[in-house]
Amino acid sequence: MAPPTTVRLSLVAPAMNAALREARFDDAGPVELPPTGLSPLCLASRVRVVSSPSGRCRATAEALGLSAYEVEPALAGCAMGRWRGRRLDELATEEPESVAAWLGDPAAVPHGGESLRELRSRVAAWMEGLGTPAATQAAGAPGSVTVWAVAEPDVIRAAVAHALGSPEETFWRLDVRPLQCVELSGRTGRWNLRLGAPLP
Repeated sequence: MAPPTTVRLSLVAPAMNAALREARFDDAGPVELPPTGLSPLCLASRVRVVSSPSGRCRATAEALGLSAYEVEPALAGCAMGRWRGRRLDELATEEPESVAAWLGDPAAVPHGGESLRELRSRVAAWMEGLGTPAATQAAGAPGSVTVWAVAEPDVIRAAVAHALGSPEETFWRLDVRPLQCVELSGRTGRWNLRLGAPLP
């Protein structure tokens, strides 16, 4: 029997943009890069590179020199329904009960989109799929798969919470900063977390 596949997953948060700064449920608008710019990442040829479908994640991937990335629909940010394009502080004033329900109940969908529970399940299913024999074969490296993903902050929160098997409430206690990398490694459904990993 073949040994379990080791998955090495690096998650990079996108660069800052106006929507992130304003806590607005939107992924549009140009990203704001550091004044010194970004150095291209030097990744091995067998590393699979993916991006959330959002404009800010795709722009960040390109700024990092990852032009050959694949768009991965499973890494899309949480679907916010009728709240898309709105700022959280505005909604808290207009719909305080709805916002409180969304912040306090992982199954709540007052916006008519996707719940945080559904987001976590979607991201978890993608993560666990990375270690399948088909994924290993596609990577061309039997026994291991290495993936770099530029992903929305809420996707990274969901991934870390899943990796640690944390309670659903953990989601809101994870702070994801722009252009920071989180490293996860897993085998047979068990994940380890490395915080504060530098970009190569």
